[in-house]
Amino acid sequence: MSAGTRQERTGLGGAWTSAFGVLQRIGRSLMLPIAVLPAAGILLRLGQPDLLGADGLGWDRIAEVFAAAGGSLLDNLPILFAVGVAIGFAKKADGSTALAAVVAYLVFDRVSKTLFAHSPELKGAVVQLVRQEDGSLKETIGYGLTNPTQVLGGILVGIMVALLYQRFYRVKLPSWLAFFGGRRFVPIVSAAAALLLGVVLGLVWPVLGGRIDAFGDWITGAGALGAGVYGVANRLLIPFGLHHILNSLIWFVFGSYQGPDGVVHGEINRYLAGDPHSGTLLAGFFPVLMFGLPGAALAIWRTAPPHRRATVGGLMLSAALTAFVTGVTEPIEFSFMFVAPLLYGIHVVLTGVSMALLAAADAQLGFSFSAGLIDLLLNATKSNTRHLWMVVALGGVYFVLYYAIFTFVITRFDLPTPGREPEEDSPPEAPPDEQPDTPSARGP
Repeated sequence: MSAGTRQERTGLGGAWTSAFGVLQRIGRSLMLPIAVLPAAGILLRLGQPDLLGADGLGWDRIAEVFAAAGGSLLDNLPILFAVGVAIGFAKKADGSTALAAVVAYLVFDRVSKTLFAHSPELKGAVVQLVRQEDGSLKETIGYGLTNPTQVLGGILVGIMVALLYQRFYRVKLPSWLAFFGGRRFVPIVSAAAALLLGVVLGLVWPVLGGRIDAFGDWITGAGALGAGVYGVANRLLIPFGLHHILNSLIWFVFGSYQGPDGVVHGEINRYLAGDPHSGTLLAGFFPVLMFGLPGAALAIWRTAPPHRRATVGGLMLSAALTAFVTGVTEPIEFSFMFVAPLLYGIHVVLTGVSMALLAAADAQLGFSFSAGLIDLLLNATKSNTRHLWMVVALGGVYFVLYYAIFTFVITRFDLPTPGREPEEDSPPEAPPDEQPDTPSARGP
C-alpha cells in the first residue's frame, strides 16, 4: 500500500470520526429541550375534559389554565430547541449563549416567514387574514404562527449559535468598541448569521420541507412496517448516542394534524393534541421498556453466581424499577450492550417486533417523556388511546419472553453479564509448612 493511499484512508477515517463526534454532541444536546416535554405533557393532560374538565371533575376554568400552560410549551418548541441545543452543544456555555439563541431565532423566524409568504407552497402556513377598521380583510404575515421549519429550524439555529459562541466569545475589538467584545459580541454576530440562515431556508425550504414531509408521511402511514423499522433503528442507534436525532424527527417533525388551535407536527405533539390516528409509533415501546427489559434484568440477576447475586440483584432491581416506572432503560441496556452484543441484537429485534405487532393491531398509546408507568396511567383514559389491554397483555408476554430468552442465551453461551465476569486470579497458595494456624486454614 502506498503512502498516499494510507494517508487518504487516514484522512477519511479522521473525517468520519470527527463527523461522528459532532453527531453525538448534537444527540446529547437534544436532551435538554426534550426534558421540557414531561412538564408540557402533564400540564396539557390535566387540562383535558376527562380529567379536570367538564367530563371529569368539572373544574373547567382550572382545566383551561392547565391546558394553556402546557400548550404554551408545545407551541414554542422551536425556540426552546434553539436555546437548549445552543447551550448543550456549545462548550463552556453561559447566559450569553441562551440570549444569542433567542435573538437568532427571532431574526430567523421573521426573515424566513417573510420569504415563505411569497411561496405558493407555504403561503397558507404563514399568512392570515386580518379584518381592517373598514371591514375589509387584509393578508398579513402571522408572526405568531409556528414556523414551517418546526423544531428543525430551532435545532439549526441552536447549532449555529453554539459554533459562533465558541468562535467569538473571547473576541477582542478595538478599544472604542471594547464594550461589545467577548460574550457581548455573540448575540450580535448570531443575529447577522440568523438573517442569512433565514434567507437560505426561506428559499430552499419550500422544496426541502416538502421532501421531509413526504418521507414523514410515509413513515407515519406505513403501519406495521414503518413502526418496526423505527423500533429497530431506535435501539440500534442507542450505543452511538444518535437515537435522539431520530426521535426528534419522529416525535416533533413527521406527520401533521389540524388541531383546534392550528397544525401540529410530530407523533408526540399529535397525540397530545388529540389526533385520533396518532400513537401507533409509540405504543410498541411500552411492552419493551416497562416489561421486557425488567424481565431481562431478572434474568441477569438469576444467572449470576450465588455469591454475587446480592450485589447484582440490588443493581438490577433499581434499574428494573426505573424502567418500569419512568421508561428510562439505559441502566439495564448498558449492563449488557457491550459485554454481550448478542443479547442486545435480540433486544433490537424484539423491539421492532413489538412496535410492528401493536401498529398492525392499531393500538394507540403515547407519552410525553418515555414509555413508563407514569405516562401509561396519565394517558390510559385519553380519547385517542386505543386497545390499551393489548399493550399490557403484550407486556406480560414480553416479560416472560425476555426472561426466558436472556436466561437461555446467557447460560448457553456463558456470556459475561453483570456478576458473571471472570473471577480475579487468587494469590498463589502458600506451602503447607507456611500455612497460618487458623481454623479456616486447618479445615475439618
